[in-house]
Amino acid sequence: MTQSNVSQPEAVAPLRVIQVGAGGMGRAWLATIAASDDVDLVGLVDLDLAVARAAADAAGFTPVPVATSLTELMDSTRAQAVINVTVPQAHLPVNVEALFAGLPVLCEKPAAPTVADALVMVAAAEASGRLLMISQSRRYFNHLLEFKRLADRLGPVGSLSCEFFKGPHFGGFRETMPQPLLVDMAIHQFDLARLLLGAEPVAVYCETYNPSWSWFGGDAAATAVFEFEGGARFNYHGSWCSPGLETSWNGSWRVSTAAGSALWDGDTPPVVEAPDDPSVQVQPSPTGPEQIAGSLAEFVGALRTGATPQGVVRANVLSLAMVEAAVRSADTGRRVMITEVLEGAYAEARQAPQDERIRSELNGWSSVAEALSLRAGR
Repeated sequence: MTQSNVSQPEAVAPLRVIQVGAGGMGRAWLATIAASDDVDLVGLVDLDLAVARAAADAAGFTPVPVATSLTELMDSTRAQAVINVTVPQAHLPVNVEALFAGLPVLCEKPAAPTVADALVMVAAAEASGRLLMISQSRRYFNHLLEFKRLADRLGPVGSLSCEFFKGPHFGGFRETMPQPLLVDMAIHQFDLARLLLGAEPVAVYCETYNPSWSWFGGDAAATAVFEFEGGARFNYHGSWCSPGLETSWNGSWRVSTAAGSALWDGDTPPVVEAPDDPSVQVQPSPTGPEQIAGSLAEFVGALRTGATPQGVVRANVLSLAMVEAAVRSADTGRRVMITEVLEGAYAEARQAPQDERIRSELNGWSSVAEALSLRAGR
């Protein structure tokens, strides 16, 4: 038998990960990890051990150890990364613990309940030298990527709009929040606007309201107009109490340029019309992994190649700032600048008690804009 002298690529060992959080979204992540060849689950953490054990067993991870803290598992499992699927209020302490233990983190959205906390996370990632990536999973839809290609092909965007109309009956905390639509959901569409425009937000004017039939305690409907760099406008109109003829969970989108327009319904391939350029046509959408599987694939790829993922925390802060600015505009009835939100959050982060390493990093920034923009490579 002739032996080939062609060298074969070495198999890359799966990334050893600990997941923190075993609730409803935690179970979705466990199923995604189980389906991936790129990662191995080596530990599961939850404040309720019984919940953790049941979730691990249901996902086929019966041999995997469970614990109530990261500390209990990090050394014994030889973990290489953490997936944080806790509630937003727990993101900061879990992320900071993992980062300073030398472990990169993939964290569920939103990065934190406030922009100030998110800036602390940026500082922790910088000070530790470890990757903190936020999973904005709705960036990972193949038809969205084709819609983005068409928007770029059409040229500078003048207007981008999104309609979001759903009628879910969640029960629980969402139905008692002051701003359930903006705070719990709109970050997805706001983040997609940044992706589609390839620019950053400048200011917003937002009004929220609660229709008479709403089953939400807080305002479940909103209209917002964002100004972006270069003058483009992003118009968002949404409701969480709109049963019938509902949109996709991604929303229904329109991009308008001097050369033409493109539409995406959030679920199927986009459509385009460029009256003076028939060469602008819809192409087959990519075929990569979608939603949280897409987030996981990009996270693993970034760790293996050193590439900066699109969800790196210092870039993702701007999506959270859009939410906070919209809420502030709705509460005050005035147009709110994004820099106003960022600078206020930066002052708050610097004044809060912090680990000395984080405090030193925060105080070393010449400005919050420098920390978020220049280091993000923009």
